[in-house]
Amino acid sequence: MSLSQVQTLATKTLLAVESGKNLSDELAYIIAQNPDLTAQDKGMLQDIAYGCQRFSGSLKYMLGKMLNKPIENKALEHYLLVALYQLNHTRNAPHAVVNEAVDNIAKIGRGQYRSFANAILRRFLREKDGLNKACKFDDVAKHNLPIWLQKTLQNQYPKHWHNMVTAFQSHPPLTLRVNCRHMNAEQYLQLLQELEIPAKQLDDYAIRIATPVPVSQLPKFAEGVVSVQDFGAQQAAYLLNPQNGERVLDACAAPGGKTGHILEMADCAVTALDIDNKRLARVQENLDRLHFQAALHCAPAENVVDWWDGVPFDAILADVPCTASGTIKRNPDIKWLRRPTDALKTARQQEAMLDELWKTLKSGGRMLLATCSIFEEENQLQREKFLRRHEDAVLKEEKTLLPSEKQDGFYYALIEKK
Repeated sequence: MSLSQVQTLATKTLLAVESGKNLSDELAYIIAQNPDLTAQDKGMLQDIAYGCQRFSGSLKYMLGKMLNKPIENKALEHYLLVALYQLNHTRNAPHAVVNEAVDNIAKIGRGQYRSFANAILRRFLREKDGLNKACKFDDVAKHNLPIWLQKTLQNQYPKHWHNMVTAFQSHPPLTLRVNCRHMNAEQYLQLLQELEIPAKQLDDYAIRIATPVPVSQLPKFAEGVVSVQDFGAQQAAYLLNPQNGERVLDACAAPGGKTGHILEMADCAVTALDIDNKRLARVQENLDRLHFQAALHCAPAENVVDWWDGVPFDAILADVPCTASGTIKRNPDIKWLRRPTDALKTARQQEAMLDELWKTLKSGGRMLLATCSIFEEENQLQREKFLRRHEDAVLKEEKTLLPSEKQDGFYYALIEKK
């Protein structure tokens, strides 16, 4: 596939996200609709699609600095943003990027935008350094975050927000979880070294790959010896600490990373819930690869009559729905799709779910409230309200993991039932 076609597909992802669609879902759909894409094409398309979201604030700012008035035609605007990303953040040959983008833009309408696009892109090449420096004087362009989100981070994390913003503009690492039933991180590192795949050990069973590679290149991946899982997400199973013989519930289990980790740690009976059948199928795929079994149910977690057999659980992983604001590094479209009131909305949904799940926990059991959010409404404030509502609930441990080079952002609260 040509550079021209990749630009066109990337432009479609920008239009989709602007209309409110999820980038990863849209990208998966586009790739499925274009089976002729090579591995290289897919890599380029993904880089452009995610890069345009990651640096949307600065790209739109620099484009605006070169305009006399806003662009009304969305296809034109997004083609230009795709080209600007390539010219500013990739090693694609500038002349090829400009020529292909101009040819694509010439197909819009009656070709009236060709000269305009050519002038804009060639001007950017001349003024690139100055335009990038100008971004430092505009908060949205400088941090590539909407103002409301910057203010939220400043208010809730006054000492850490700068580091969080920096993390959000970086690429997510490829982090592996080594199956403790097979080997440890040190032993797996030796396998990687034999294949000349640079990597770093993070703890006894976690490894970060220096330069991401396809999972097909990871030794013993197909045999279930290793899984891809963010380092912050790996902490959930350790905090829940499953034991042999226990009944464990994994609520909102998809795609199954935490489910598999629980079963790696203990011979326990796991019930995995999710509201979406397609996502639940991914849980089964992960379990099959790891050679584990669990009872899978497709139902809303709060509708306990639809899935619970009445036998109390020893432990519950309440990985509740949230804004996923801690995963902006991995899902950069989130920062543009979310709104200031979203955290309060999801917090209300979480309340009903947590209260119902609590009923299925045995006395003396434990529930881990888990989110991949950085908003207090979904985390500390949610935990406080839960403890006030339930006199038999005791906080045993609490952990906030901020987005960093090592991990996404997560919140955990381990609550025991007296």
